[in-house]
Amino acid sequence: MPPLAAVRTGTLVDLLRSRADGNGAATSHRFLRDGLEVTAALTYGELDRRARAGAVALRSHVSAGDRVLLVYPPGLEFLVGFFAALYAGAIPVPAAPTRPRQSDARLAAIAADAQPAVAATTADMVHRCAGRLDLGAAVPPLTCLSPDAAPDAAADEWQSVPAGAGPIAHLQYTSGSTALPKGVMITHANVLGNMADLHQGWRHDSDSTIVSWLPPFHDMGLVYGLLTPVYASIPCVLMPPVVFLQRPLRWLQAITRFRGTHAAAPNFAYDHCVRRIRSDDRAALDLSGWRVAVNGAEPVRPETMDRFCEAFAAAGFERRAFAPGYGLAEATLKVTAAGCGDGPTVATFGDRTLVGCGAPLLDTRLAIVHPETGQRLPAGETGEIWVGGSSVAAGYWQRPEASAETFAARTDDGDGPFLRTGDLGFLAFGQLFVAGRLKDLLIIRGQNYYPQDIEAAAEASGARLRAGSCVAFSVERDGEERLVVACEVDRGVAAAGGPEQIELVRAAITREHELRAEDVVLLAIGGAPKTSSGKIQRQACRRAYQAGTLPRWQGAAAARADGAEEAS
Repeated sequence: MPPLAAVRTGTLVDLLRSRADGNGAATSHRFLRDGLEVTAALTYGELDRRARAGAVALRSHVSAGDRVLLVYPPGLEFLVGFFAALYAGAIPVPAAPTRPRQSDARLAAIAADAQPAVAATTADMVHRCAGRLDLGAAVPPLTCLSPDAAPDAAADEWQSVPAGAGPIAHLQYTSGSTALPKGVMITHANVLGNMADLHQGWRHDSDSTIVSWLPPFHDMGLVYGLLTPVYASIPCVLMPPVVFLQRPLRWLQAITRFRGTHAAAPNFAYDHCVRRIRSDDRAALDLSGWRVAVNGAEPVRPETMDRFCEAFAAAGFERRAFAPGYGLAEATLKVTAAGCGDGPTVATFGDRTLVGCGAPLLDTRLAIVHPETGQRLPAGETGEIWVGGSSVAAGYWQRPEASAETFAARTDDGDGPFLRTGDLGFLAFGQLFVAGRLKDLLIIRGQNYYPQDIEAAAEASGARLRAGSCVAFSVERDGEERLVVACEVDRGVAAAGGPEQIELVRAAITREHELRAEDVVLLAIGGAPKTSSGKIQRQACRRAYQAGTLPRWQGAAAARADGAEEAS
């Protein structure tokens, strides 16, 4: 069947209202709390009614344009709270929920920046925090409300907010991989335009079903996992991220059971499935209906896709389902991606093998630009990736200087405005190839090195390291930049194996890149700093290394000291 008609005008409120009017009895979202059984479900009509009721509850606490901090645990209540804030004329601010008995510096930083009027969460969470959310001295305690628990009868009191209340749909806070999180102002036009792009490229139709475990406060989890099902009028099956992390089999079981056709995840998730799902469990899966397996991460690795295809070919998974993509919060979500059925393009350039991330659709424009001169570079040359089009956000919340620097770039001939992504890439075969982060680029003895390549060499060294958990960065010593590699050790490795692992890593890096690691640090599981979407935070790791706060693997300290002494 052809894709359903795209919608690119109006607001998200208009979108949900139209779905409730035209298809109100259809189920929009199901939630599997344990990854197995449906524990909650919403139709479009129920979602609309509960959002209207929640908006009435919110309006006695917020005015048009006020921010509402969403601090929900996984569940459909988040979706109700998100739309309730929109229906009230407020601006939802998705954030990770607080963790009991733990400080949450990121949540406090988001609250300090967004200055929300209230916090919205579940009724249980309101009870636990006694109606007040305390995030420390920098943020006044916030009143906690549960708009999803408002009585249905209140929905009849709802009145629409004039369009003049503002174009911002929500604030999407960046991952904070190199600095404090910044609130990206996503407009209604941004998110509707981006979903039109997703819809066209991945060809959702009346037989489509999305299956997602992604966090709802992350751009991919929110825009693709929660909002695109409403946009495309197709069902979505959700489960908590922790269920996937603990039992990745349940993600693939849900795709099998609910005949999932579309699912998105970062690169590490596909490796996680290969490592943690046993061969006898694979035999019971049916992935033949999986048409689009989005792989959106930095970087998308060809060997990951090879391993996944080999492991799950017998379950019916086809390589052409893989849809590698590139995007970022500042562009709402997607910039480019392979289309439905196109499959991945893998090519070798010199000594680097990279995965193509597709071509832009609709009005998205790409420019590969020299980051210092603003000169547009020809195809095949690496430069900074600049993006233009309707998906590019309005800027950063309350940060005019940073917004001007990032969102208003122009090439040396005056073309623009463009979003400066800070990512390096080039165009080849009609696709975008992403080479790495501009700020993460390593310059050692006058040579440029991409940290992803060094990390891949470390992982392939045979040192029994956790996939997707190696970090390469440089530090200055004696007036020179020196290479440091920090790697999480896999489960079950004996402490006595530390020196051997370090030498395997060093040898692999020297063999592949003719480069010696000044220091190799073995980390405990979970010790490599990552964003909520699983991306390595190289600058955060570098800072922790310099501060001496990296969580080292037991038995690694003495081995590290010996290795560092030898390297000097």
